[in-house]
Amino acid sequence: MTGTVSAAAGRLAQEAEALAAVVESAGDDELVALLPAAEAVARRLDRLVVETVATLQRRGVFSERGYRSTVGALADLVGCDRFEAHRRVTAAEQVCPRVGLDGAVLPPRLLATAAVFADGGIGLRHVEVVTKVLGSEAAGRLAPGVWTGAEEILAEHAGRHTPAELHKFAVQLVTALDQDGPEPRDDPPPVNELFLTPSRDGGGTITGRFGDAALWGTITTLIEAKTAPRSSEDPRSTAQRRADALGEVCGYVLAHGDLPQTGGHRPTLTVTVALDDLEQRARGAVLDLGGALTPAALRRLCCDAAVVPVVLGGSGQPLDVGRATRTIPDGLRRAVAARDRGCAFPGCDRPPSWAEVHHVVEWQHGGPTEISNLVMLCGRHHRVLHESGWVVRIRDGLPEFVPPRWIDPDQHIRRKPRVADVRRPGTRPPDTRPGRSSGAGPGRAAPGPPRVAGTTASAWADGGGLE
Repeated sequence: MTGTVSAAAGRLAQEAEALAAVVESAGDDELVALLPAAEAVARRLDRLVVETVATLQRRGVFSERGYRSTVGALADLVGCDRFEAHRRVTAAEQVCPRVGLDGAVLPPRLLATAAVFADGGIGLRHVEVVTKVLGSEAAGRLAPGVWTGAEEILAEHAGRHTPAELHKFAVQLVTALDQDGPEPRDDPPPVNELFLTPSRDGGGTITGRFGDAALWGTITTLIEAKTAPRSSEDPRSTAQRRADALGEVCGYVLAHGDLPQTGGHRPTLTVTVALDDLEQRARGAVLDLGGALTPAALRRLCCDAAVVPVVLGGSGQPLDVGRATRTIPDGLRRAVAARDRGCAFPGCDRPPSWAEVHHVVEWQHGGPTEISNLVMLCGRHHRVLHESGWVVRIRDGLPEFVPPRWIDPDQHIRRKPRVADVRRPGTRPPDTRPGRSSGAGPGRAAPGPPRVAGTTASAWADGGGLE
């Protein structure tokens, strides 16, 4: 290394060693503060690597030294796998300046994302998510101004959510903006395949794929309903519990020819339809475990009495909950499940069958059993809420969480991202600090003044946007 780079890298290594040396002797609060600080440093180092790769690409250094691929050169240089090198090269192509055919330096493709990444507000995985979704076929159908507005919204949301949450939100956003959808094509029907391969020891292997979202939703709804851990000490992995669940379901059907009940109600496939889509004669719908339905598939499902249709308003609150004719469902639980889509805790993807319904204001303290006072939580996050200082409340009909000060000294509000939260440019976002929201539901008063940035995009084509 050159003198300047070597000296800077040496100082960085010395500081890291100094921090490592005091880990055992540091206090609890110091160690808790060390983790987000180390993550911030790691993000800055990721940004440094990405910017360095982009600079080397612009200068053509790797090609001058005999490499046809930057990915191959980076993998050999730092000793990483090619897929890790590919991640960094892809990020460099999206969030760093580029060189045009005429030699001019062009701005990054993801301009808003590049700014947040440069500030350390997001990590490399967030950049990958935005790159993947905005490079999809659906995003390619958006008008340039709408595409730019979507990228700005995703960049604004990225720092407040995990990459997995951001991916779900990004897909929903692009789907909502892609109002015309793909051009009609005579595509072949979705492929559904299942292979049963017996083994010599009497067991076997099951593999398959399901291109039909409705069929996949039916299967996963039933399996996940029986996959929840039996107790907090259940030693089985998730894969083992799913295998056992499949065996139990098949055994029950063989013995009874019917489906079992779970928690007092039958596992039911829930189909969520936005009110706007219903008024437009149902352009499409979404299954409760993910997967979009075409109008044709939705019409087929609506002929099934065991399907519960749920109509949502503009902010995602259930307006009307249908009822399966074969049983008397717990309508209130279904309403909460339709709103929260499983555990509502930010970053958790546990399905409704794994979740419990929690009273925001506890029932023994006078809290009513109504949707404005209920939130769906998995067992782990139910315990976290009671024991770790988190606060949950309902605002504008949707749950939001306030972390304790030891996790976030500023106590920024956290909630799962929703396309319905996106507002048209120029509208004033609501003040989301405790005690300042006109739509706040019952709940414990949150300590301190959490803050949430407004959700707007600065540029849209032809007045495009969402409410």
